[in-house]
Amino acid sequence: MCRALFIVFEGIDGSGTTTQSDLLATYIQENLGIHAVQTREPGGTPLAEKIRCLVLDPEAREMHFSTELFLYAASRAQHVEELIKPALQAGTPVICDRFTDSTLAYQGYGRGLDIGYIAQVNGMAAGGCIPDLTFYLDVPVEVARERRRQRESRLDRLEAAGDDLQKRVCRGYKKIACQKPGESLILDATRSAGKLAAEVLDELRARWPGFPFGNQK
Repeated sequence: MCRALFIVFEGIDGSGTTTQSDLLATYIQENLGIHAVQTREPGGTPLAEKIRCLVLDPEAREMHFSTELFLYAASRAQHVEELIKPALQAGTPVICDRFTDSTLAYQGYGRGLDIGYIAQVNGMAAGGCIPDLTFYLDVPVEVARERRRQRESRLDRLEAAGDDLQKRVCRGYKKIACQKPGESLILDATRSAGKLAAEVLDELRARWPGFPFGNQK
């Protein structure tokens, strides 16, 4: 039997997670003719998107780091129960722009909150939903900053926190990836979006010849 795969892209702001999520979901739907759920965190559902607006609001300067953690968890819990779990149970592949590791990287390694505590919060919010593979898009902080500048859009609350936070998050992602070698892959995200997308597809096909479906666990 086959099951739908749950694929996640992680990386610092400006690493290209949204672009790669878009490209992979588009490939699945347009080239394979298979519907795939493309979603993001925080957000993904109407209620979770409202929480996203709050947690990323650059005017919310007084927000405590613990409040930030629980807002992300609340958004994730709604996202998982309303969208991700039902999709996977229905046999629909899910491509997600960030998931639990972003909380470990940003609120743990970035903000300095206890990693073990965050893992517990993540576990409750994700409700047993674990990605089949997480791609970590590795890019220098300076490159990511320039990409964000070129967007010509207002920085969100985390982007506005500066390079020091992004550097800590970048180091955190590498530590997280090294702890899960069979479930993650670090990719050089300084390359063109097309070349990176091709490597993503090659890796997925190598792991699961029936991509976007895998063998039943």
